[in-house]
Amino acid sequence: MVVVPMFAHGDRLTRRDLETISDERRRYELLDGTLLVSPSPRPLHQRVVARLLAALTPVCPADCEVLPAPVDVVLDEYTVMIPDVVVGRRDTFTERALVGVPVLAVEVISPSSRHIDTHLKPARLAEARCPYYWVIDPRAPGIRCFRLDGSEYTLDAEATGEEVARLELPYRLDLSPADLVSSY
Repeated sequence: MVVVPMFAHGDRLTRRDLETISDERRRYELLDGTLLVSPSPRPLHQRVVARLLAALTPVCPADCEVLPAPVDVVLDEYTVMIPDVVVGRRDTFTERALVGVPVLAVEVISPSSRHIDTHLKPARLAEARCPYYWVIDPRAPGIRCFRLDGSEYTLDAEATGEEVARLELPYRLDLSPADLVSSY
C-alpha cells in the first residue's frame, strides 16, 4: 500500500518527514525543506544511467563508490537529494544513505526536471561544496561537466552528439553523448 502522509501547507519538511513516505513509484526529494516529486524514469533515461555507470565504475578509486539512483544524498536535515548517479567516498555511505557531500553528482535531464537539474540542484550542491556536477540531456544528446571553482560551478567539458568530452577530473574519462543514448 502506498502511504504519502499529509503535510501542512507551508511547512518546511525534514529528512524524518521524507522517511515516512512509502511510495516507490515516484522519487521524493527535499530541497531546503521543499518536497520535490518526480515520476519514475523512462528507458532512455535509464539507458544513459547504465552506460554512465559502466564508464565510471572502472575508473573510480578504491576509496569511492559509484551508485545509481535511488540513493539518498543527505546534505542536511532539510535537503535530501537523489542524483541519477552519485560517486561518494565509501566512508560517507551509511546503510540508508550517503550522508554528506558527494564527490560527483550526475543528473540526466527529463522534461519535468530540466529547471531543477540545471538550476536548483547545482546551486544547492555548490553551496554544499560538491566538487563535480554533470548534466546529461539524452534528447539533444549532450553532456555538460562542471567543476566547483570557489563557490560556483565552471564548465570543465562539454559535448553534443558524437563529440567527445575529454575529462581529467575527477577521473580520466572520455564520454560521447551519442554513445550514452545509443540502443546499439
